[in-house]
Amino acid sequence: MKKNLVFTLIGVALVVTLTSFMSLSTLVKGLFADKSEMVSAPKNAAAPTKSLYDFTVKSLEGKPVALNAYKGKKVVILNVASKCGFTPQYADWEKFYKEHGDKVVVLGFPANNFGSQEPGTSEEIGAFCQKNYGVTFPMFEKVDVLGANQAPLYKWLTTKSLNGWNDKVPTWNFCKYVVNEKGELTNFFASSVKPDSPEFKKAVGM
Repeated sequence: MKKNLVFTLIGVALVVTLTSFMSLSTLVKGLFADKSEMVSAPKNAAAPTKSLYDFTVKSLEGKPVALNAYKGKKVVILNVASKCGFTPQYADWEKFYKEHGDKVVVLGFPANNFGSQEPGTSEEIGAFCQKNYGVTFPMFEKVDVLGANQAPLYKWLTTKSLNGWNDKVPTWNFCKYVVNEKGELTNFFASSVKPDSPEFKKAVGM
């Protein structure tokens, strides 16, 4: 019995160590990633096997939201966090959404994958966004944007065989994926790219 307990404890320690190593590895990669990276779908991209409209996600209030509600509009998908150096971008994207929301929808997905910079509950995240930035664009429940528990939507965004061309995962908070009016992924932009970037404006037809 003592042997089994020892083996169990060793197993737990190994899992904790491995998990910590993976988190540290993600953190290090993210810190040194190019925060201004931009990638566009090539002209010869394969046809996607799924589209944005195949997914249903949960709002911050826990209600299901079918993403086919955004058919006919471009969509910008952000992985957001409340305690990040890029957090002030909430203001930039809120301004953009207010000006262009009739044609381009901004969707925010809180994630705690980078530096544990989104530790809050849905209620805390919602209160933070409203109080500090007056966010009105749609916000959703916290998800994992990479790793073993990656959300299905982000699995699609980052898997070439599903979206047709892209395997670029978020490298830090506030990475952006642009989806066209047909629900097809067209662009990836890293954290430092803002709505006034010429490349981003071109991607959404501004």
